Amino acid sequence: MMRRALIAVSAVSALALLAACSDDHDSMPMDSMPMDSMPMDSMPMGSMPGVPADADYTVADVEFAQGMIAHHEQAIAMAEIALDPTVGASPEVVDLARRIQAAQDPEIDQMTAWLTQREQALTMDMSDGHNMADMPGMMSAEDMERLPTLVGPEFDTVWLEMMIAHHQGAIEQANTVLADGTNPELAALANAIITAQQAEITEMEALLAA
Repeated sequence: MMRRALIAVSAVSALALLAACSDDHDSMPMDSMPMDSMPMDSMPMGSMPGVPADADYTVADVEFAQGMIAHHEQAIAMAEIALDPTVGASPEVVDLARRIQAAQDPEIDQMTAWLTQREQALTMDMSDGHNMADMPGMMSAEDMERLPTLVGPEFDTVWLEMMIAHHQGAIEQANTVLADGTNPELAALANAIITAQQAEITEMEALLAA
């Protein structure tokens, strides 16, 4: 199951334009320039509308929902790999993968609806310095490419280690929104994520130790 998934400016042209205009503007101090003449890259960017003063949520709530959608989508992708018969995952890993899918897919729907109702983007604005690869617990593209090449006990071990780290990252994000957010619905979801995923971490650690 697949999830729902600069203008390039020539340096030469820019320098030429600067040279052409320099004679007229050399004497104009920067702080006297009208706002509409400021370069576009100095303007604040972002896909996140301002949070209304009377809103029941904060920027931290929005970023949690946006980030956790992507985080859950990767967990589901990892679960789908475990469910592929060619990797030969153990029955215990297959069972856990199915439960992860069943739990996290509805949570994605919930967070998607929450963001949509508040007219917020479903993904973070990467121009704001966010990077999905830097999100706690996220696997790299190389990790995700390697995983389906493994078979049997080796697959189980690597998958469990990766999913433990992934769950730990989700718990970290959930604790962050509990500290910085204000929305009751997302707080309840964050607490549910912590409870469920901590239990799954304990289960996976036991499988690794067996």
